[in-house]
Amino acid sequence: MDQVARVREKIDIVSFISEYLTLKKSGRNFSAPCPFHNEKTPSFIISPERQIWHCFGCGKGGDIFSFLMEYEKIEFLEALRSLAKRVGIEIKTGDFATSSIKEKIYQVNKIASGFYQYILTEHRAGEKALSYLLEKRKMNKALIKSFGLGYSPSNNALAAYLINKKKYKKQDLSDAGLIFQRGNDAFDFFRGRLIFPLTDHRGNILGFSGRVLDDHDSPKYINTKETPVYHKGSTFFGIDRALDEIKKAGEAVLMEGEFDVISSFREGIKNAVAIKGTALTDEQSIFLSRFAQKIILCLDQDEAGIEATKRSLAVLEKKNLTSYVASMPGNKDPDDALNSDPVLFKSALKESAGAYDFLITEALDRNSVKTFEGKKKISESLLPAFSLISNEVVKEHYLRKLSSEIDTSLDSLKKQLDKIDKKPEDKTAESSQTDKRGKREIREEYLLSLIVQSEKPKESFDAVLLILEDYEFETEVYKKVMERLILFFKTNNDFESKNFVKNLPKELVEAFDQIFLFPIPKFETKDPFLIDLKRTAKDLRAIYLKNKIQDLSDRLKKVKEKEDPKAEDTLKTEISEITSKLTTL
Repeated sequence: MDQVARVREKIDIVSFISEYLTLKKSGRNFSAPCPFHNEKTPSFIISPERQIWHCFGCGKGGDIFSFLMEYEKIEFLEALRSLAKRVGIEIKTGDFATSSIKEKIYQVNKIASGFYQYILTEHRAGEKALSYLLEKRKMNKALIKSFGLGYSPSNNALAAYLINKKKYKKQDLSDAGLIFQRGNDAFDFFRGRLIFPLTDHRGNILGFSGRVLDDHDSPKYINTKETPVYHKGSTFFGIDRALDEIKKAGEAVLMEGEFDVISSFREGIKNAVAIKGTALTDEQSIFLSRFAQKIILCLDQDEAGIEATKRSLAVLEKKNLTSYVASMPGNKDPDDALNSDPVLFKSALKESAGAYDFLITEALDRNSVKTFEGKKKISESLLPAFSLISNEVVKEHYLRKLSSEIDTSLDSLKKQLDKIDKKPEDKTAESSQTDKRGKREIREEYLLSLIVQSEKPKESFDAVLLILEDYEFETEVYKKVMERLILFFKTNNDFESKNFVKNLPKELVEAFDQIFLFPIPKFETKDPFLIDLKRTAKDLRAIYLKNKIQDLSDRLKKVKEKEDPKAEDTLKTEISEITSKLTTL
């Protein structure tokens, strides 16, 4: 048995995933809301028998390794090492391929980060930048070291260091986004800038953000380009330091920039992270929802910051996270507020307004409630946001509050809201994969799922066969699965999935796993299960018989045109016989 198989055998997938998600028993399987996309109805299914998982919403699935890789955003070898360590198995890395591109990027980024830190804290080229941080930004050397801040010289010192001293290839540096090339020459991507390492929650350096020292220079910030490990909008600045505090408090403070987070950390607010963009992304909200239920948005107070707050609130609502907005004293940005009066800042955090209370206040501040134009702008600003509220009681509360504030009837606001709710929505990841399939294909999958997931699969199978009779599966892969079930039950009364899949070709194993994980309803007793089982089988047979009648009717029309009485009588008899079968279902 190889190392991968040994690790997989030692760890139960249900126990492992239950450490990350709250699971509910669902027949032979377990279910949970998918951690990889936004959804309201749980479509993430785990099979203890097959030791696999699949989400019927976003389509992702696999075994315990693929779950950890997807959840932690890591490579297979790192997932293997992590799981092996858990069960005391030593992994011999020589059995695997050499470092992947991603691992090389992590390595070179770590060396580059050390180089930038050295320039900032030890080299004369970093003296101006160090003074800027210590004097203007009120930092100390311990804080600078903690966040790994650095400085990139104006020349190509990093490229020279990594290529000549560390013997890296130009392609390795280009893959990491550290250099750009013109012909055969390599140039540092970051030059004359403060450097902030951008890490994942485990501390791997994904890339960097570079800031100019003079606020008049443009652009003020640049970030590492898209690489195999760094994707804009997929992580947070400071997440490696803040995650433990976020877990402990069940609460995260979202800020805009690096200095906001560092100043917060200095003042003891250690559950703060920066979104590194104009607004929160779906991917970031999905990540946060794993560790926190309460989110405090603490973005800049200018017009762009207010708009970013609104967009972020819409994203958070999709994950049903409780959102608050902190208003900074004197409309300062968080870093300035922290530097001028940290006590007042902390008070503002504690007094954060509910997200929709904030939106109402902000809309009222910008528009007059004394004119119909003002009322129209206020309602047009707020109702789209209210339409996203999933809890009807909460939605009603804010509609009533808005009705009172702008002296407009609740009924008219509801009518306007209905118009917004009825607008066509963009299809999201929550749309099931089955949306594009025909009803017959979906029912065939459901019928097979009922059979193999039932308490007594052989009894269910026999009951279905009596109803289906000569039914022919329309979906080729389900037809083949059914043929295998027929062969299996000729020699077996007990059904174990591992025995059934032993001799299946790969494409049928994949199809069976989908069937075995397909979410079926919870049946309290055997009777409702049998009713659903037989009804599904009858529905499929009815579709099959109706299709045959239609085919025979089409043939009958052609025969009548040819004036062939004998063939006509034969077809009429067949149609009559099939119609009789249909009426007795």
